[in-house]
Amino acid sequence: MPLKSSTGLRNYMLDAGSLKAALADGLIKIYSGTIPATADAALGAATLLCTISDNATGGGIEFEVNAVDGAIAKKASETWKGVNANSGTATFFRHVAPGDDGTASTTQRRLQGTVGTSGADLNLSSIILTAGADQLINFYNASLPTF
Repeated sequence: MPLKSSTGLRNYMLDAGSLKAALADGLIKIYSGTIPATADAALGAATLLCTISDNATGGGIEFEVNAVDGAIAKKASETWKGVNANSGTATFFRHVAPGDDGTASTTQRRLQGTVGTSGADLNLSSIILTAGADQLINFYNASLPTF
């Protein structure tokens, strides 16, 4: 399943600004359960396993200053980390703007993708997350397709 952008994210990028600005101070939320059909859809019965923030402080995460070759990377000076709130098998994530509550929305700015150990939109060393354990994201890029 390719990375999906919400209607709110696409509209923001067309009307007001960049992907980087749209997701500034955002969070990455990792879930187990059925992957919603679109990034606009509600989370349904998915279980939140971990929220990734700046060094697990709850503060938002940022991208690098400049994109390179059509992709923008995780800010190298930040530690993207969370503490697993629940145990389970990670199936998908949402990179969300501040204040996103996960309900159905065509205005929230979101990226949604799969989680795996290889070949997924977000690759982790293990997709089995254990409550109380730290979860790091060392590498993360967001890119736009060529037309």
